[in-house]
Amino acid sequence: MDSQPEILEQWIKRVAGSHPERANALPTSNPDPFRNPVGFALRNSLSQLWQQLLGEMDPVAVDRALDTILRIRAVQDISPSEAVGFVDELLPLISRLPAQLDGMLLESRIKQLALAASNKYTQCREQIIAVRIHETERLRRSPLARKAHS
Repeated sequence: MDSQPEILEQWIKRVAGSHPERANALPTSNPDPFRNPVGFALRNSLSQLWQQLLGEMDPVAVDRALDTILRIRAVQDISPSEAVGFVDELLPLISRLPAQLDGMLLESRIKQLALAASNKYTQCREQIIAVRIHETERLRRSPLARKAHS
């Protein structure tokens, strides 16, 4: 029995269920990208991260997958630790992997992934703040705003 797909499915379920009020909106079975784009994006990105953890750890592929997940989580009303905590959800699951996989290497890669997720989350939040500042300034300079202060 190959436990790798099982571990990925358990990870996806844990991430989808990490916010009970949203869990019903994030089905863990193959979600339709049009009916549930967030669930679809999470499933695909987590699958990509899992493949990278087991494979090459290509920085571009890892960054792309993290970006998708953390852009979603950056706009949710959750703490930074909750936003990046999905990476740590994988640690208890890797004990089920076959002995031929190097658990120490995988654990080290998960820690690297957690750091990268933290950095990516910070970037996403900074972008949101920059957009808010820009929009506030734009509204302040608009003709309607100047007319209201006259």
